[in-house]
Amino acid sequence: MGRKRKTQGRHINGILLLDKPGGITSNGALQRVKNLFQARKAGHTGSLDMQASGLLPICLGEATKLSGYLLDSDKYYQAVCKLGIETSTGDAAGATISTKHVPELTKQKVEDVLAQFHGDISQVPPMHSALKHKGQRLYQLAYQGIEVERKPRVVTIYELALIDLSGDEIEIRIHCSKGTYIRTLAEDIGNKLGCGAHLKSLRRLGAGPFRAEQMISLDELERLAEAGSGALDQQLLAMDTVLVHLPEVELSESVAYYLRQGQAVVVPHAPTEGLVRMYDQHRTFIGVGTVLDDGRIAPQRLIRTQT
Repeated sequence: MGRKRKTQGRHINGILLLDKPGGITSNGALQRVKNLFQARKAGHTGSLDMQASGLLPICLGEATKLSGYLLDSDKYYQAVCKLGIETSTGDAAGATISTKHVPELTKQKVEDVLAQFHGDISQVPPMHSALKHKGQRLYQLAYQGIEVERKPRVVTIYELALIDLSGDEIEIRIHCSKGTYIRTLAEDIGNKLGCGAHLKSLRRLGAGPFRAEQMISLDELERLAEAGSGALDQQLLAMDTVLVHLPEVELSESVAYYLRQGQAVVVPHAPTEGLVRMYDQHRTFIGVGTVLDDGRIAPQRLIRTQT
């Protein structure tokens, strides 16, 4: 029997807030970051389209266990919609499938249309998306010229504000729930304006608790890499920063021991429901727990702190 190949790389834990450039896939950006850090394990927290730029949180090491909590978080975007042209993909990468006259628009008219998308709305996911149909990604089917029926899904638009109106382009700011497709939103706005539209450009400016001003570019990371791994590691955020919205509990040494063994534990003065972020008596982050009906806290996602 052949010997199992040992995984190479550093044991390093943390979250990097990458400013992904346009023209590279999220996975391509992830692999470049992983190689720069020489990390043993890495994963991102929800893809950005190849043409899109902006915030792509990348989890290294044990932080990959927390990526799901960012997938479920709100997102913030800035987008430019090109009016009068509809494309096969809903964005600038697709072929033009129709052109329409763009009526004379005022700021008030556009804002009135945008107001119709506030709150809960129904979206049909685009064919050019990463959703799966019978085991295949929709975009893989789309590239084969195959279109399948997609069920509408409800998403929430918390903010949809007009930044600029210039000729046949509108620039908008969006705060939305997980699962919102901005290219679909652009198309639907174009339809409401009576001329169609596609997404010309997209930049993600926030995800969960993270914002654009915290991002670092690939070019800057490559420059820091020349100074050694220490300079890179200083760019990492602590793993628990993704969970700042959760109440925290501190466990005694004995309670932390039993919880690490997978047992539900009693924690005095703990919240009575929901999820909590947990720390031991040394303020070492342990992971995420869930409050049971009887008030005990059970481990949901434990973080291994040993290297």
